[in-house]
Amino acid sequence: MPSAALKTDPFGARDTFDTGSGKAGVYRLSKLEQLGLTSVCALPFSIRVLLESCLRNCDGYVVTEADVKNLANWGATRGVIVPGNEGVEIPFKPARVVLQDFTGVPCVVDLAAMRAAMHRLGGDPKKINPLVPVDLVIDHSVQVDYFGTEQALDLNIEMEFSRNRERYEFLRWGQLAFNNFRVVPPGAGIVHQVNLEYLAKCVFLRDDHAGKVALPDSLVGTDSHTTMIDGLGVVGWGVGGIEAEGVMLGQPIYMLMPEVVGMKLTGSLPAGATATDLVLTVTQLLRKQGVVNKFVEFFGDGVSTMSLADRATIGNMAPEYGATMGFFPVDAETLAFLRRTGRTAQEVELVERYTKEQGLFRTDAAPAPTFSSVVELDLSTVEPSLAGPKRPQDRIPLAAMKATWRRDVKEIYKKQPPNGAASPDPGFAGIAVQQSGKQFPVKHGDVVIAAITSCTNTSNPSVMIAAGLLAKKAAERGLTVPPHVKTSLAPGSRVVTDYFEKSGLQPYLDKLGFNTVGYGCTTCIGNSGPLPEAIAGAVQSNDLVVAGVLSGNRNFEGRINPHVKANYLASPPLVVAYALAGTTDVDLFHEPLGKGSAGEPVYLRDVWPTHAEVQAVIEENVLPEMFQKQYDNVWKKNEKWNALPVAKGELYQWDQSSTYIQEPPFLFELTREPGPIQPIQGARCLAALGDSVTTDHISPAGSIAKNSPAGKYLIANGVEPLDFNSYGARRGNDRVMTRGTFANIRIRNFLAPGTEGGVTRYLRDGEVMSIYDAAMKYKAEGVPLVVLAGAEYGTGSSRDWAAKGTFLLGIRAVIATSFERIHRSNLVGMGVLPLELPAGVTWQTLGLTGEEFFDFPDLGDNLKPRQVLNVVARRELAAAADGPAKAADCEPLCTNLTFPATVRIDTPVELDYYRNGGILQTVLRKLLRG
Repeated sequence: MPSAALKTDPFGARDTFDTGSGKAGVYRLSKLEQLGLTSVCALPFSIRVLLESCLRNCDGYVVTEADVKNLANWGATRGVIVPGNEGVEIPFKPARVVLQDFTGVPCVVDLAAMRAAMHRLGGDPKKINPLVPVDLVIDHSVQVDYFGTEQALDLNIEMEFSRNRERYEFLRWGQLAFNNFRVVPPGAGIVHQVNLEYLAKCVFLRDDHAGKVALPDSLVGTDSHTTMIDGLGVVGWGVGGIEAEGVMLGQPIYMLMPEVVGMKLTGSLPAGATATDLVLTVTQLLRKQGVVNKFVEFFGDGVSTMSLADRATIGNMAPEYGATMGFFPVDAETLAFLRRTGRTAQEVELVERYTKEQGLFRTDAAPAPTFSSVVELDLSTVEPSLAGPKRPQDRIPLAAMKATWRRDVKEIYKKQPPNGAASPDPGFAGIAVQQSGKQFPVKHGDVVIAAITSCTNTSNPSVMIAAGLLAKKAAERGLTVPPHVKTSLAPGSRVVTDYFEKSGLQPYLDKLGFNTVGYGCTTCIGNSGPLPEAIAGAVQSNDLVVAGVLSGNRNFEGRINPHVKANYLASPPLVVAYALAGTTDVDLFHEPLGKGSAGEPVYLRDVWPTHAEVQAVIEENVLPEMFQKQYDNVWKKNEKWNALPVAKGELYQWDQSSTYIQEPPFLFELTREPGPIQPIQGARCLAALGDSVTTDHISPAGSIAKNSPAGKYLIANGVEPLDFNSYGARRGNDRVMTRGTFANIRIRNFLAPGTEGGVTRYLRDGEVMSIYDAAMKYKAEGVPLVVLAGAEYGTGSSRDWAAKGTFLLGIRAVIATSFERIHRSNLVGMGVLPLELPAGVTWQTLGLTGEEFFDFPDLGDNLKPRQVLNVVARRELAAAADGPAKAADCEPLCTNLTFPATVRIDTPVELDYYRNGGILQTVLRKLLRG
């Protein structure tokens, strides 16, 4: 459609209002109410923000008048999909995009690859350029190599720049090559804290056809915990990198109109309970409720009792409870937080005036909106808790931790705790370890990692100050941390260090070994660094089940550290407490943390700070000028970053010898027009998996084993194991990442029973080999592949390489009991077909083994969103004379099982992506056509 035909403001909603600093435009939601299209006050606040975006961007082409009317009429169905109503697709154009470096580097690599493809096809490479503001925060690359010393921070920074120099130079090129693209250098903090404390504005002033216009801040981010910003009243959620690239290039996010679950909060947190305990309770409750693909919006009098940092903690873990968002509308506490974090008076006034003008400001006096459903939680019922040992939704009351640990070690890890008598397993008595001139035992249940880490907690003053006060009281009583515990403190913001130092708490944390090791994700993303060699050796040689306790949001198998099988999420003060106790096999309510300097037992209750103590320290030591100082010119504060050389040119000069940055092959053979959708015939199963397979299982972010396909590739290319870095840091190189797909050390493939790790059975001859090697054999034979999976497939991080690697292995379809939201979307965005089995049906109940040949005869150009396809599984009955039957020879030897599965391509736009082979191909073809 030519631009002259595009409409501007077809509803006549544009008006002006007084910002306090002059007039600005506003697209009034009340205009839709005047037209009889909606009742604004009845809509959830999150829907109001989406509606404003549709109204403001309505041009009759990308966003149509029908889109606005559909969303305005949300109350008619409340987003609920029922038989006969498969949902309404709506577009959403976020105001900006946020990236972190693990997911951001491959995004920039893809943009560079799109420029290269555009150049090859005779187009203008400069068309590949962000059209909305994009901020990348480097926070995922620092590892805990050094700990427990004053020098740890500087040494880890040196290691970070040494390992990641090539990646960082590439990002420096991106800073110059692309418009609307900024990079926050390493060492500023974790992306979500930087976003919360600095990047987010709640309301922006932008230019449109008629001048300045105010609009709600909104975003998507390439990290699933982007939802932390929901606590500030900013609509935002995590997407895959390829979907984010579409938004950068001007494409809307297309989604089915969401259900909005209202979570009513009443009361207030009791003494001893923290925001971490609350979010673990919410996660457990909402996981049971089932909120995948839904918005959760918090309301009720209890919201007003919560600090904004506590709200952000709840929003942060929306991926863990399965929701797209966990949203808190703007209210008086939002404005107070903006002031506390150094935003200008003009910025705060703009937020207040605009949100009140638009009905986006929450008060207790106003009636609650209408929700799709409501869940209630009395905050006074929250109790101190942990979650684990391998899923964040598995909450454990602190009082039950010892008993739960003993159950876990017995049932999950097949270890039998002693019952009064000597244990046949010496791991319960302890294995003698010598380290730094000391000898001590290490046994099952010992805490070998105690990490104050992660975006969820490390910028919430209430839990960070509580950790500092507990450390102070413990140190003053003479308690020490046992030598087998690797301790670390990785603040989410440099402001934390400022208030720890001003309050005098940092020396006490240092005394217990909680020295600052870096400003980034560290342990929670898997960058815990190696355990001391003697401890790692004892664990591995004796199959010890040791534990990590971290203030994080993810504890999936194989994520935190390859030697640590049990990992528990906990508040920062509980992390310090478990470091002091040195074991999870302890009842902290009735057993001491240790002995004081006079030999007396010291209990958790003796050192736990009161709410009043914590608040007094916060009020005196957390100051607006700290935020202003730390974020002043944050883009250029890191001298190491500034000193890096910068390449120039609109096209990136790919280096074939690089082991960090390579041009991905997705666009090598791109044609100007897509071909027809083809059936899949004779596919073989590469992996048959169970429930709760995470994106960490599919595409790990942590360490690379030297005997793995990726490790062998790096060694063959001259990289020593010491310099492997992590999978997350290697995401700019498809050669590493394809080899690393399904390489998690804890993944279990039912095709290769009795094994653990990224292996499968090659079905042509039955040989057990790495998943990568088998996939390459199938690819050489021209055999398409499928994956069989259970419920919640793709839980976890918004990791586009979990879909990219799947595609590059030759997997054409994934058949699962159910999918998590982001990974399903990413599979479609890479041209991989997600198929969902009927309710109550699994691949096991169908009688499948994974040894079948799979055909998809209904797949073709007439494919429709959420269509039910018949899948044919052909079973081999007898071996051919020369070995297992080939697909073409299977008919006389096989019986067929036909079963239905729903195509989880949910919208017409997603179908367009699939038809084109993926999002990148779709966008590039559109740009080529102009």
